[in-house]
Amino acid sequence: MTERHPPRLRSIRTSQYVALALVSALAAASVWPAPGWARSLDSVRFRGTLGICAHPNSLPYAHKNGEPPGFQIEVGRALAEKLGVSLTPVWVISSFQIRRADCDIVLDAISNQQAQEESGLSLSKPYYRGGVILAVRPDSQIGTFRDLNGSSRVAVQVGSIASMLLNERGVPISTYGFQDEMLDAVANREVDAAIVTPAAAGYFNTTHEGHALRVIGPDEQEPDLVWNVSVGMMKPDKELRAAIENAMDQLQAEGTLERIYARYGMALHPPK
Repeated sequence: MTERHPPRLRSIRTSQYVALALVSALAAASVWPAPGWARSLDSVRFRGTLGICAHPNSLPYAHKNGEPPGFQIEVGRALAEKLGVSLTPVWVISSFQIRRADCDIVLDAISNQQAQEESGLSLSKPYYRGGVILAVRPDSQIGTFRDLNGSSRVAVQVGSIASMLLNERGVPISTYGFQDEMLDAVANREVDAAIVTPAAAGYFNTTHEGHALRVIGPDEQEPDLVWNVSVGMMKPDKELRAAIENAMDQLQAEGTLERIYARYGMALHPPK
């Protein structure tokens, strides 16, 4: 499925969907090919490592110091193991400079080539269905996105597609910079609902035992708020692309992906 518009809901703590952009350089040019070169399966195996771009402080996605490491790092390690190599995180903070970062992959990339124009990533076949969801209190009467009306106040991120859609429908909104603030606002009864990612809501629930919010969606009746998710690859050759896709298929079939994401409170849905 291709979205009518590229999704723009891509910033959790500067960008926790695909938390990307160069913060650190890795290794010498003799070992790591220049970012403009095609990346081959042979070169990955020669180096003995797979480079993953990830944000250093963006749980549940990734975390540079301590435990848990984040699901992107855990999935990256499992993927690298399937390829017979280790994983090397390349810590980055924004998508604008991904072309300069010496990494091979980015996980949880939106499966829309338009949406990846600034990153220059090639996309694998999708491995789950993503988007945004509604988070409400357990006693809320809201059951779907269509229940949002003029009497509902909804937390949204500044400049997001969700904010635009709700404005068009006359639904009152409160804008926030970060998704954890939005979820706190729901829990504290400052708003009736929040439109956030499944990852943000799931992790909030795992870290707020006894105060979990109810999760609704993603809603396939809202095509601008749902999308498939892929592995983003930096200029892969066909052998590397095939190896990554085969490895992800194996991790899916074994239940490894489902178990990793579940540890962070997130349920995976099949792509469409």
